[in-house]
Amino acid sequence: MISMKIFSPRSRVWRVHSTLTLLLIIITMIPIGARSGDLEPATLPSLNEARLMPPDHEVEGWSLNVPEIGSELRAIPPRLPDGDHSKALQIDLAPQSATLGRGRFDLEKNLRDLDGRPFDHLLFWIKSDQPRGQTTDIEITIERSDLDQPNHQEKGTFTFGGIGAEWTNIIIPLNYFRNIDHWDHLQKLTFHPAPGDQRPHGGFYQLADLTLVNTGHQGQITGDQVIAEQQRLWASRQGGEAAARTRLRQRLAGWPATLLVEGHRLPKNDRAFLERLALDTWHGIDALTDKAHGLPLDRIEFRGPTVATDTTHVGDYTNITNIGMHGLAVTAAFDLGLITRKEAIDRLTITLNTLEHLESYRGFFYNYYNTTSLERTSNFISFVDSAWLTAGLMVIRQAFSELAPRASRLIDQGDYHFFFDESHQLMSHGHYVHLGQRSTYHYGMFYAEARLGSLIAIGRHQVPRAHWFKMARTLPPEMTWQSGAPIDRQQERRDGFEWTSGHYHWHGRNFVPSWGGSLFEALMPLLVLDELQHAPKSLGQNDRTHTALHRRHALEDLHYPVWGMSPSSTPRTHAYAEYGVRPLGVAGYPAGVVTPHAAALALMTEPQEAIINLRKLATEFKAYGDFGFYDAVDPITKEVATDYLCLNQAMILVALTNHLRNHAIQRHFEADPITQEVLPLLKIEAFKE
Repeated sequence: MISMKIFSPRSRVWRVHSTLTLLLIIITMIPIGARSGDLEPATLPSLNEARLMPPDHEVEGWSLNVPEIGSELRAIPPRLPDGDHSKALQIDLAPQSATLGRGRFDLEKNLRDLDGRPFDHLLFWIKSDQPRGQTTDIEITIERSDLDQPNHQEKGTFTFGGIGAEWTNIIIPLNYFRNIDHWDHLQKLTFHPAPGDQRPHGGFYQLADLTLVNTGHQGQITGDQVIAEQQRLWASRQGGEAAARTRLRQRLAGWPATLLVEGHRLPKNDRAFLERLALDTWHGIDALTDKAHGLPLDRIEFRGPTVATDTTHVGDYTNITNIGMHGLAVTAAFDLGLITRKEAIDRLTITLNTLEHLESYRGFFYNYYNTTSLERTSNFISFVDSAWLTAGLMVIRQAFSELAPRASRLIDQGDYHFFFDESHQLMSHGHYVHLGQRSTYHYGMFYAEARLGSLIAIGRHQVPRAHWFKMARTLPPEMTWQSGAPIDRQQERRDGFEWTSGHYHWHGRNFVPSWGGSLFEALMPLLVLDELQHAPKSLGQNDRTHTALHRRHALEDLHYPVWGMSPSSTPRTHAYAEYGVRPLGVAGYPAGVVTPHAAALALMTEPQEAIINLRKLATEFKAYGDFGFYDAVDPITKEVATDYLCLNQAMILVALTNHLRNHAIQRHFEADPITQEVLPLLKIEAFKE
């Protein structure tokens, strides 16, 4: 993990400097041994080192690139409290550099083809003259190129913050510098303000002991797994894997009686067909839930010709989006008349009891838990998944007043500003608790399922309303890797907000793209928010366009018999993968699999076409079981992924409920004060038709 060690702490003073007349960056060259006593040997045993700031050097090997005239790099005496006589570098930037949002600089160290393979960590000390959190984050870039292959270049970056007026020891595993596959032939190391960070740069920075070290430990990484040890012990006590699988089945509320239901046996009347689909889907959602804990299992995969336990994979873990969607599904079952109010409250009470005892961090839940032992199996706190849990709790408190206080406490315990990156004005993907850092990735595209989370964060007054307009409608044209050419990108201003508009054009239609071009990204927010009503000239229009282009592409371009592509299981392998319509996303997922949950989502945008599509999926594929549709079909080979995924089944049920019961789930969500706060925001923008 990143080790941050703070010395001489002083109380934080939260103030803003509107103008700064001078910016100093002092690079202090000190041998690593000079402060070795401040390091923790057990944490960082320095077995080997390469000092990038050797003593007695002046400016050699360092260079400064700044746009402002009057800036310079020079050697100065050190400004350290212990009076150390090592050399230092000072960067004097011209006064205009110090104004808010300016002062871009690149401080570069020529590594001269350094072989970094013997090392596993980069360490240094850093401080500024400002209170912690008020100066810009710093991005470190390491560049590699093989001199024998000059066209093959690798560049890894890492961003860190929390710089304050006390010396802080930063220790970064080299494996955090993504995109560097080999560590020989290192050419350059650069320090510069993090892109997009608009905070002042402060009066000065001091950087000391910049050293590559070999600790013998690679350090933790984002993909580190958390093992559910109690679950392992439980499985062992059952007498082996087969016995544990049988015991898991006994913990569930039910199990399907047969693998397949013939599509021609389903009702011929459209409404009766949808009612039957809702009933079967609910039975599956209710059955594949841990009875004791009220948590839905992530998935059940039937890998044989029957529903026998010995050929079935039982995914006894769950995700917090699953839990939020389970709350929506129980509410939907009540709205559909499939269970009584008491039955709904009893089920939700068990789930809330469990949530109130799960391990959490700063009011948010980890992304995965084992449904048997309730151990967390993730180090990650996810923004978008947290948002969908909140959405489920919002619906619960509106639909069942008896549960409102408990649902509200769970909503109120987390502050969504935790995920907000001030420098980019965007929501981070999440937070790695074991690393003590936010993800360096953001939800930057506007038209994605994460937009609902942004609305919730804004509605709770935990991020600024301007964030809604910071997300990209399209990407700049210089990003030539994107699937389409952005059209009419221009600055728009209305009601005090400013944003960059733009669209793609394909098959005669204008639209704002998503990331992958899947119906999940496009339509999942409609499960709780009627964008067709509240944002008819922007999101609602885009929802209809994406649906129509999905249908046209599958039926006319690809000659599939059915349509609706979205992340889902893959027939034959059961592997979860991303599918979509590539031209509808800036990156664009590949085609190849059609999933019934995408077909059901389209009930909210193209109901008649969606019903025809759902019936074809039932009659032309062996894709319907005791618990409704299986997860995906191959439209060419007609193979079926005979899996039930909690998330996708819940999306089917909620979409059916909105269609059959006059927007019931949407009305619950829209009645919540959080939603009421942001509805006016949806009417400001208009996409080009």
